Amino acid sequence: MLADAARTVDAPDVVIAVSRYGERTVHRGGVAPAGPVPRELLRYELGSASKPFAGLLLARLVAQDRVRYEDRAADLLAPGHPVHPAVRAITLRHLMTHTSGLPALPADFYPQAVPRWSTDPYRGYPADRVVRAFLRARPRHRPGTRWHYSNFGVSVLGHTLAAATGTPWEILLHQQVLGPLGLAATLLRPGPADTDATGHRRDGSPVPALDPGGFTAAGAVRSTPLDLLTFLEAHLARPPGPAPAAPAAPAAPAAPADQTLAAALAEVVRPVLRRGWRHGHTHTLTWFRHPSAYGPVLFHAGATLGQQVFLGFRPESGLAIAATATRRVRRGVPFVATAYGLLTETL
Repeated sequence: MLADAARTVDAPDVVIAVSRYGERTVHRGGVAPAGPVPRELLRYELGSASKPFAGLLLARLVAQDRVRYEDRAADLLAPGHPVHPAVRAITLRHLMTHTSGLPALPADFYPQAVPRWSTDPYRGYPADRVVRAFLRARPRHRPGTRWHYSNFGVSVLGHTLAAATGTPWEILLHQQVLGPLGLAATLLRPGPADTDATGHRRDGSPVPALDPGGFTAAGAVRSTPLDLLTFLEAHLARPPGPAPAAPAAPAAPAAPADQTLAAALAEVVRPVLRRGWRHGHTHTLTWFRHPSAYGPVLFHAGATLGQQVFLGFRPESGLAIAATATRRVRRGVPFVATAYGLLTETL
């Protein structure tokens, strides 16, 4: 089944990694010859699939009583700075759940990005510019009233948490999420030579490594499929009864001993809002949540200029899937649909 799924994805490198209660199966494929480093050991750019990491970090800081979901971002980020009343009302929860009223990206992002849209659109928009754009923003909708996907909002969340804790985002994420979960191969910047996957354009030419500029919290994580499985497995409750058979690949670490991390993992799978046609789509703090024949599925996809990632899990059946590909094609290559189908249809 995994081999068939991989063959539908027209990408130089494809990895589909599956775990059921810690027992792992990893399929490697792609239209290009395999390189010297096994595909499942390379780091892939997660793009928007970085957001579940940001949400888990927020949930853990809340569990530690360092911030609250209802804290106002502007008060933490720039106390006393004059802002629009709607901006003053934006909370940390609004930023993480895409209900802040902010657009997908700041209005002044596009003029500097368009000339290098296919190569490096984010590098010219650093962190201080993201913060300034937020403080002068005029939200399109009253915070908390509408859902609108926003890289801008999650990026502001990252800068706000860094300001509130006095800790740079990268260090904060390592201290609170990556380190405790044992994600040693997960980084927020390119790794040593030959450790990162290379993205490709539709014509097969390579794409430079992503520089997220000031949008780090929304899309800077890069990780291996095996680390991604470990991250997903942490969200899954173990079944009652005997322990599962020994895994085919390294299994996830034991359930987190730190109660604040355990509380955060429980919090991020809890439904918090509905949207879409007849409010049929449910969302948690960090995940899209859909029904399936085998219970709810939680997932998030991500893409950069030359790579795609899908992360998903089914809590009721202990199933987790991490899929990566080194080509991004908007149409004709059903990468997300293929991975989503595996998640929803696999027994």
